[in-house]
Amino acid sequence: MYVLFFAKKPSPGALLLSLVPFAAMCFTVSAWDRIDPMVLGLPFNIFWLISWVVLTPLCMWGAYCLESRQKADTSDQDKRR
Repeated sequence: MYVLFFAKKPSPGALLLSLVPFAAMCFTVSAWDRIDPMVLGLPFNIFWLISWVVLTPLCMWGAYCLESRQKADTSDQDKRR
């Protein structure tokens, strides 16, 4: 027996929130690729990466909230029909 699964296309807001950490860690290297200044006793580049490792779950949580709100709105509309 096979179960079909159809993936729903994510909202643009959720995609944007999920791409922010990736872009911040990968595409901004030229902006922070230096040792000075020191932030909290760490070189700035290490501080930047650690900050985004900590901020990534917040961005993912925001994307999840957007998607769950959209799903709830869609199910409410289906119930009204």
